[in-house]
Amino acid sequence: MVLQQRREPYPHWEYTDPSGAEVLRVVPERGGLVTGWSSLGRDWLYFDAERFADPDLSVRGGIPVLFPICGGLPDGRLPLPQGVFTLAQHGFARDRAWELSALEGGDGVRLTLAHDPHTLAAFPFLFRLSLEYRLAPGQLGITAQVANAGEDPMPFSFGLHPYWAVDDLSAVRLEGLPAEGFDHHTMAPATLAAQLEALGEGVDLLAHPAGPVRLRGVAGGAAVTLEPDAPLDLVVLWTDPPRPMVCLEPWTAPRGALISGDRRLLVDPGGCCSLSCRYRVDRGWG
Repeated sequence: MVLQQRREPYPHWEYTDPSGAEVLRVVPERGGLVTGWSSLGRDWLYFDAERFADPDLSVRGGIPVLFPICGGLPDGRLPLPQGVFTLAQHGFARDRAWELSALEGGDGVRLTLAHDPHTLAAFPFLFRLSLEYRLAPGQLGITAQVANAGEDPMPFSFGLHPYWAVDDLSAVRLEGLPAEGFDHHTMAPATLAAQLEALGEGVDLLAHPAGPVRLRGVAGGAAVTLEPDAPLDLVVLWTDPPRPMVCLEPWTAPRGALISGDRRLLVDPGGCCSLSCRYRVDRGWG
């Protein structure tokens, strides 16, 4: 296992597993962002390094982290018993500096984020969020631990926003999603068939699959499968044409959950909530 700091093609940390075949690239100071994953001889994640070089622009690529909300809030305002707070789209985790370390078992890395004066101004809870990325041939396992070190119950939502590189949006196929979901563009129910036809125009679909979801047509004609685990078992399908990528995202709750209560998670004082999912890539699928 090797964890080394690199300067090219952009400043990042690079983790290499003992075999040398699995590589994870991470920029902890930019939202704990995983910028690349190489496995089975190929890079699987889309990453816009030119846009990333401008810190004033939102990231397009890698695996951004969504916490303590997924999506946005009306006027960006979060009403809580402690008062009304302002939270930007997807929360603040993707904009904060994280701590990085190698896992003791030598099979991946751990990223950790804790409350600070900036987060407390937007989310008045003493929290500790850790993410563990474990690598195996063709597999990326992800576990999140959300701990509450405060004296009040802590509500939250959590999600990941992975960008998967594709060769051609028109050739993308999805398996495992239900026939109907919810269109975030129109804020109304929508059929999966109509959303798949519109991938090249841009889609933002929330769905609740009954099991794994396979995305066919990723780079090199392969497939990536998301294996969700409740409560991290909602899936968002998002495209941003003409970028050659598809986001296949696991979420715990829909937009506005901390206000509506729909699938809102709550951690008691001194408690901890564990969330997990896994991605598998297979070069044998077309």
